[in-house]
Amino acid sequence: MTALSLSLVRGAVTSPFKRAGRPGATLPARRAVVPPGRIPPGPLAAYSRICGFAESGTVPLTYPHVLGFPPAMRLMTGRDFPLPVLGLVHTWIEITGHRALHPTDELELTVYAHSLTPHRRGTEVTMVTEARLGGELVWESRSGYLSRHATGAAAPSAPSPEAPPELPAVAEWRLPAGLGRRYGAASGDRNPIHLHPVTARLFGFPRPIAHGMWTVARCLAEAGTGSGVGEPGRIRTVRADFRAPVLLPSTVTYAAAGAAFQVRGGGRVHLTGSVSREG
Repeated sequence: MTALSLSLVRGAVTSPFKRAGRPGATLPARRAVVPPGRIPPGPLAAYSRICGFAESGTVPLTYPHVLGFPPAMRLMTGRDFPLPVLGLVHTWIEITGHRALHPTDELELTVYAHSLTPHRRGTEVTMVTEARLGGELVWESRSGYLSRHATGAAAPSAPSPEAPPELPAVAEWRLPAGLGRRYGAASGDRNPIHLHPVTARLFGFPRPIAHGMWTVARCLAEAGTGSGVGEPGRIRTVRADFRAPVLLPSTVTYAAAGAAFQVRGGGRVHLTGSVSREG
């Protein structure tokens, strides 16, 4: 069993003993550090294939998040983490690549919980992952995870997000039923909501759903061709907001204009985002 699988098991055990929205809840101050090491070529190649990245000699902008996910899960499933990990919803991610990364780079990773924020549907935690090379910060990400619970009349409430404008269609993607299992094998993220209809139904989904991070990565792979999003050049930053799950199998549309992009299908917008490039 992998370290990530063990974290998922630990999360299933500890979650029933945690109460989201508890007054005075604090985040653990400790940080998870992964010592410098090269990226294993096999998993990186499998990840690049499933996400559609072309061979370029550089590491996809989203891949360090995959490397940092196991230590993030260890933190979030620890006894001192205030939110139950079961049911946490990935709501948004921001990634900045300060320089291009290569498979031979020996990255040191640091992961920590940054803040707890009231949300109109519960409590949101921001997790930070940083990658350093020789002590220099070369990549970083921030991710929001929502724990849904009753907020009470006095809780701060953010306004409901407005429907985004429809962007011009660029490509149509037909997503197979087994996409979640294939991405889970490549990334190590084998959350049961992505794997099989039976396990997805245990969490309230009629069918498995695509990984949000696969969807972001697939968008960046499409944008990397120079079609639809901005001008050709290395993508330096991306911000993506997850708005609705993508059920598998399904057909979705990738749409883009300028720096903005979105994924939509079945009358719903699943993801919105934007990028910036070097130069």
